[in-house]
Amino acid sequence: MITDCFDIETEPIINVSDFYGEKKHLVDVCLILYSWEIQEHLLNTFKCEKIGELGVCNGKIPIYKINYKGKDVAFYLTGIGSAVASSLCYEASWAIGAAKFIMFGSCGSLDREQTHGKYIVPTESYRGEGASYYYAEPADYIEIKNCHKLASIFEEMGVPHVLGRNWTTDSMLRETKGLVAKRKEEGCISVEMELAGVQAVCDFYGLELYDFLEAGDVLEASGYEVEGLHNANHDFGKLYIGFEVALRV
Repeated sequence: MITDCFDIETEPIINVSDFYGEKKHLVDVCLILYSWEIQEHLLNTFKCEKIGELGVCNGKIPIYKINYKGKDVAFYLTGIGSAVASSLCYEASWAIGAAKFIMFGSCGSLDREQTHGKYIVPTESYRGEGASYYYAEPADYIEIKNCHKLASIFEEMGVPHVLGRNWTTDSMLRETKGLVAKRKEEGCISVEMELAGVQAVCDFYGLELYDFLEAGDVLEASGYEVEGLHNANHDFGKLYIGFEVALRV
């Protein structure tokens, strides 16, 4: 079973150095992007330097660096889903040396009243995916360790936000009425597809993760509302909040 996959008693057969060689130390902070429009905006607006590359058999993912208000900050466009996003996070840390990752994307709202007009700072994430079980002992939820530190930064910056539990799922098409009701009963206010796995990988390898979300679509017993998803996916506001967080962590 998936709950048997956490093995820290034996050594891994495959190591990241087999693909990337010796670890590099180029930058300390890296933004994890989910929007190709945000990446295009960065490439067209700033002087960006390519400092690394994540290699997979179906293509290459470049890692860029910009200087934002005197601080070097890296960024890359990650893949969707817990397994992909978590693996790429660790590979990026090896390829460029970043130890602090700021991740922001869109999510579904499970509580319209709490999330409307606010960014979501997850406190815990339900592990409804697979990757986290290879990196953390079995449990229903994983703690998002830097949530209160990030919330304090948001308060300092005047960024409207709400803290609450999140649900990480591997399949948006299986977000059934029954599962939505269960997660809401447990206090979840949002649902997305990466956080639990990325947090587990960061915990395992000693990396710091700062995650916040913007609700786009809304999941309720009465139905599904998708109208706000595009704006939440590609909102440039998240990007500049991410940069300001990078200056403060």
